[in-house]
Amino acid sequence: MIIGIDPGTNLLGFGVVHVVGRKAEFVDMGVLDLRKDKDPYEKLRQIFDTVGQVCKTYHGTEMALESPFYAKNAQVILKLGRAQGAAMIAALEAGIPVHEYAPRRAKMAIVGNGAASKEQVCAVLETTLGVKLGTKHLDATDALAIAMCHFYETTSPLSGASAKGSSSKSKSSKGGSWEKFIADNPDRVK
Repeated sequence: MIIGIDPGTNLLGFGVVHVVGRKAEFVDMGVLDLRKDKDPYEKLRQIFDTVGQVCKTYHGTEMALESPFYAKNAQVILKLGRAQGAAMIAALEAGIPVHEYAPRRAKMAIVGNGAASKEQVCAVLETTLGVKLGTKHLDATDALAIAMCHFYETTSPLSGASAKGSSSKSKSSKGGSWEKFIADNPDRVK
């Protein structure tokens, strides 16, 4: 199970996909709404607890997390970094490796356009996963996109180690080329 997280201190989205062979299947998605809570430390506790529960409930094996993007306001980046850190620690506490992807990278992986709108990402995910997601919870569909981005990155033989998102685990010294794919999948090569 890949758990995708779109961290935020007001709205945190999560999306879960189950990998079966070379196919990802939709499992669940949701949003943690923290807008009514004014205590920033209580928000971090809720993020930690909720992400920990998602990891436990769905028996996650990997977490894909949206990395903070550039913002003109340093306070925004600081708050997002704290939310991301709370989610990371929850995953690491559960023994789940964490991988980060920039928002543009996820949009590129899903839509083929790093500047795609959230609605475009949602529409492509609906088609790809064969489910109706709707545009009510775009933070959740963003999290699902991060999970699918990780799925694509880890299953594509063309995806090199240098092209992957950063990870809490060290990368193989074999690189991320056809050689690595062949070494990792000898049964798929004739």
